Amino acid sequence: MRNCVGLFAAVLLFVGSLSYVTEAAEEQSAKGGLINPFFAMDTATDRKSPAKAQAEMVKELGYAGIGCDINLMPAMLKAADEVGTKLFSVYVGANVDPAKTKYDPKLKDVIQSLKGRGTIIWLFITGGKPSSTESDERAVEIVREVADLAAESGLRVALYPHTGFYIQHVDDAIRLAKKADRRNVGVTFNLCHWLRTEDENNLEPLLKRAMPLLYLVTINGADSGGKDWNTLIQTLDRGTFDNARLLTILRNLGYTGPIGFQGYGLKSDARDNLKRTIDTWQKLSARVAVAKD
Repeated sequence: MRNCVGLFAAVLLFVGSLSYVTEAAEEQSAKGGLINPFFAMDTATDRKSPAKAQAEMVKELGYAGIGCDINLMPAMLKAADEVGTKLFSVYVGANVDPAKTKYDPKLKDVIQSLKGRGTIIWLFITGGKPSSTESDERAVEIVREVADLAAESGLRVALYPHTGFYIQHVDDAIRLAKKADRRNVGVTFNLCHWLRTEDENNLEPLLKRAMPLLYLVTINGADSGGKDWNTLIQTLDRGTFDNARLLTILRNLGYTGPIGFQGYGLKSDARDNLKRTIDTWQKLSARVAVAKD
């Protein structure tokens, strides 16, 4: 019986993902750009404002949807439904410290509320020594538990590398995703965290390693060689880092999944930041889609 349930969940996951990608392909093809849906993380949409105002803003500006922190649920899901936009991801933390709660107790109910929607559970992991393997057993146990909960609702889990966390590098996420050995567990490439902790020269080899498991990508404007968040998180029209090269590599590797705009800590008006970014995305997307290299 358990095998049948697992098979049914896998089928739901595949069908949901297929329709999700097809829908995005039709929308983006009509715009002459990349197939990837481009959404706004709530780090860029002013979390202090009502969820509905955030959802309305991203839809009005042309974003494919929004991603939110678990603390904004279920308000953001309700808002996305009301304005007719997509909830691409829900960001939630776990902790490998045995003395701490494994993950937010709201997660089970959140996962159930997202059944069949294609929303990705964005899982970051804290506790332990960053980029070590000392707490892998505990981490794998947690990832499997969250993955099994997600599978029951036809959802996927993307491990989120974050500076200073247990999963700090993309390769940490790859290692744990493989150890967890669940069909619905993959990884995220976060531009700002990668720039802060890894070697920029290793971009393409890293993305090649990640590609079989790559569920989500986040980008933003950034300065190559930047050392703090002011230089590593900017609107997409700013910074010296070559996002066109990043998008070209992703395109050449066959990545068709969602790309989110990271706007953590940005100053100035959220609407202006989002407008500048979506305008730049549309130009970049159109250029990279037809580029020969």
